Amino acid sequence: MKAVVQRVAQARVEIGGETVGAIGAGLLVLLCAERGDTDAHADRMLAKLLKLRIFSDEAGKMNRSVQDIGGGLLVVSQFTLAADVSGGNRPSFTQAAAPDEGRRLYDAFVARARAAHPVVATGEFGADMQVHLVNDGPVTIPVQMN
Repeated sequence: MKAVVQRVAQARVEIGGETVGAIGAGLLVLLCAERGDTDAHADRMLAKLLKLRIFSDEAGKMNRSVQDIGGGLLVVSQFTLAADVSGGNRPSFTQAAAPDEGRRLYDAFVARARAAHPVVATGEFGADMQVHLVNDGPVTIPVQMN
């Protein structure tokens, strides 16, 4: 399972001009399930993201987690994180989980996130989405669970 995590001042997802998910300060999580990923990968990813210390403390050090600051999570499915461009100029997505399994793992991740964290918003799996964000820092961190 892969994610690109961005520390944001605010973020939202629109589908067809309508906002379907939005947060204030927190983490925008672009999430990709890959072939062979399991619920255990989703659990480890969520645990890592909730404890990831990338928010500033009083001294300006990245020493606080999204839980520490009471921030939100905006979770957006992003199968293109599985892209392989080593063979040419057109990406291959063969490492992405099959759509049904990708949806199942995404839904499982979101359900677990909602059980563990008070503010969780989402996009829509498989939809054509426009993601708007104000990256705070900027801070952008790739995370992979093997």
